[in-house]
Amino acid sequence: MKISLIQKYNVPGPRYTSYPTVPYWNEAEFSDQKWIETFQKAFKESNSQNGISLYIHLPFCESMCTFCGCNKRITKNHSVEETYIKALLKEWRLYCKLLPERPLIKEIHLGGGTPTFFSKNNLEALINGIFSFANKADQYEFSFEGHPNNTTYEQLQKLYDLGFRRVSFGVQDYAEKVQKAIHRIQPFHNVAKVTFWAKAIGYTSIGHDIIFGLPFQTVDDVVDTVEKTYSLKPDRLAFYSYAHVPWIKGNGQRGYNEENLPKDVEKRKLYETGKKLLSKNGYHEIGMDHFALESDSLFKASKTNKLHRNFMGYSASKTQLMIGLGVSSISDSWYSFAQNTKSLEDYYQLLEWDKLPIVKGHILNDEDLIIRKHILNLTCEFETSWTKENLYFEDVENVIADLRELEKDNLIVIAENKIRITEAGKPFVRNICMAFDLHLKRKSPETNLFSMTV
Repeated sequence: MKISLIQKYNVPGPRYTSYPTVPYWNEAEFSDQKWIETFQKAFKESNSQNGISLYIHLPFCESMCTFCGCNKRITKNHSVEETYIKALLKEWRLYCKLLPERPLIKEIHLGGGTPTFFSKNNLEALINGIFSFANKADQYEFSFEGHPNNTTYEQLQKLYDLGFRRVSFGVQDYAEKVQKAIHRIQPFHNVAKVTFWAKAIGYTSIGHDIIFGLPFQTVDDVVDTVEKTYSLKPDRLAFYSYAHVPWIKGNGQRGYNEENLPKDVEKRKLYETGKKLLSKNGYHEIGMDHFALESDSLFKASKTNKLHRNFMGYSASKTQLMIGLGVSSISDSWYSFAQNTKSLEDYYQLLEWDKLPIVKGHILNDEDLIIRKHILNLTCEFETSWTKENLYFEDVENVIADLRELEKDNLIVIAENKIRITEAGKPFVRNICMAFDLHLKRKSPETNLFSMTV
């Protein structure tokens, strides 16, 4: 990749897990009642056909990882587990009371924090509690995130028995100096152990998350991490760019100095080295930051244009309604977004008052829905058109004008009523999406809200 392209396009930009992105939500026009109306509308449209999705946020961690931007609560006190699960199930019951029939659940994802902070018995109580008010879809897909240092064989077996077939383990990097800097001491042996356990139990999709751009990280470190990863042969990989946003996340991302981070060309070399090795080892780039073996469901979905992306990441199936349970979780009805409070204490208090713990959201207008489809097409299919599905919008000519520079740099191909991202353009997907982001273009943020795109 040319140095000039990195310098040209390495700007702050969203990761587009939603559109509009959270900083541009119109909170003034949002209300709990409007959310409930769109949530009920989406349920009626989707429950009997595809079912719905649940994202459940489990925020507790025993120690702080300084690279992490997730909402979490650091504690070694495991007595918090039962209180939190009771609150989750109370929130779920509040949602179920708003529904005309039992929900059909197609997807569940347990995120964090550290889901494997919770004991196998409490995880079982959570899932059984969910299904005391719901049914499983015929082809359901349940997944969770596991910490290699504390995931036990018993947890893996219990979740498998409850229907989970996907697990992702956070690896980040195997270099000791990097692990010390990010406060994530995690030997290769621990990752290998939980990966082999999951395979032996019968999990059909095992993922590893690795990161480039971490403090003190070198090309040799990326090579070592990718080679060790390949020796375990996970089915899919997330190869993320480290998002350094200490102005948002506070002291949790100030465990090292700015000069310790790989910059621009150096950071991009880490990505290109890793991507080349992943490709050599049979991993295909199926979407932004994500790679999969041909045998994995994500790869198959990418080849049949069935890949979907939301706050849970990439999925091989699409549900219209995703309910987020737990502190900071975001729900998505397609027509609207709603986010829970980030305060654990407020979360408990609102539920005690029999109120959904929602603090903000956004109702999508017609233009938002069109742009959202374009951004989903770009991040899932690497192309989009404004002729199919009534995807034409008034500002399309201005968007095309903004894309011309990317076309000159051979990052996209602009045809009549269509654009396609080239192989060289895939690392710049965020930049391409930004050209479609009308909220971003009309109201640039007063301060930097996003990590760098390259």
